[in-house]
Amino acid sequence: MRAPDLASTDLNEKEKRNIEILDILRRRGPISRPDISKEMGLNVVTISNYVDDFIKHNLVYEKELDVSEGGRRPVLLDLNPHAGFIVGVGLNLMNMVGLLVDLKGNIVTKTQTARPKASVKEIAECLLEIIREILRRSKEHASQIKGIGVGIAGLINKKDGSIHWPQKMDHYYTYASVDLPLKDLIEKEFNLPTLIENDATAACFGEHWLDLGRGLKNVIYMFSGVGCGIMINGEVYTGTHGYAGEVSIYNYKEQDLFNCQAGRSCFLKRWEVDLGIVEEIKEMLAKDKEGGLNFFKLTASNMNNVDLKSVFIAARAKDPHAISALDMAAKRLGIKIAYLVNLFNPELVVIGGGLEEAGENFLNKVSLTVKDWAFREMTEDLKIVYSQLRENAVALGAASLFMQKLFARVYCGK
Repeated sequence: MRAPDLASTDLNEKEKRNIEILDILRRRGPISRPDISKEMGLNVVTISNYVDDFIKHNLVYEKELDVSEGGRRPVLLDLNPHAGFIVGVGLNLMNMVGLLVDLKGNIVTKTQTARPKASVKEIAECLLEIIREILRRSKEHASQIKGIGVGIAGLINKKDGSIHWPQKMDHYYTYASVDLPLKDLIEKEFNLPTLIENDATAACFGEHWLDLGRGLKNVIYMFSGVGCGIMINGEVYTGTHGYAGEVSIYNYKEQDLFNCQAGRSCFLKRWEVDLGIVEEIKEMLAKDKEGGLNFFKLTASNMNNVDLKSVFIAARAKDPHAISALDMAAKRLGIKIAYLVNLFNPELVVIGGGLEEAGENFLNKVSLTVKDWAFREMTEDLKIVYSQLRENAVALGAASLFMQKLFARVYCGK
């Protein structure tokens, strides 16, 4: 099974069938040829032609016979999860996660590290080190590792795999480009084909590809409120050039005029990746010295190293400042989601990227805010949930996107 050509995005009919058949085997195997035929609406002979090629590539194998309803008992088929492995790396709010996954999406090896500072170079080096560590710990699978999928913040240039990163300078934001295309940097060091995708888009795809029992087709995946993944009619929507999902607007020339008093941040304005929670809690603690002492005692932190994790810990311990900061952030996030709900009318909104650690009160506050601000008709059957994949969502999603490309290129000598 050859590695996929990641530069090509257009799939022919046979490649689409590859993905569909192998995806059915991944989700529902062991399963018979007739059952695949029924699910896809194709005749058994056509299915068998594909399956025979998959067996030849050791991607699918035959198992024990199924129970017969009369006549010959149909042979069961299953995806061979060890026919290939993929490295997935994801950048989250509080950490960076690296995974080695098999072709059924099972995690074989995992490593993680605290999220580095916002410098593009620091994040790129951390990403490379995580890949090195995964490969060091996966030597027995080395010959079967097919490639690398990376989910990372910023605008991803799909032609060359470079990223444009939102780098803050003074109180302004600018987009600073990575010196070397990230895709080329990774491929040059590891000699493995690499796919780079936006973090929110990757996480959105991962939730869908790994199914999670929902079977929903219209989904918004909120990655901390800074960006979102969009799924329309079962397909991830990435826009004309792959940049869809940025949910803020910005013009540094008008920065000082573009302010909203309520909650400080306008729902259209660019936010800090932590929704401004850390800055807010620091201001509260500076004003309330006694409350600050209690917060620092609960979290074993001080004013210099307060972070999002410490706010979550304090909120779980019922610290009033932490609860207040999270409530305000939940309301701001809810208003932004309400706008997107009115625009896209999804069945499901998934909140991830690390905000899952904020707890059920945060999620409930977001949900109530969405109902208050969106049209009633849009929210009647709407579900708002935390990501079930949690901190693994971006890494699993990036690996799954690579896996889909891999599945597409198996048939017809590819």
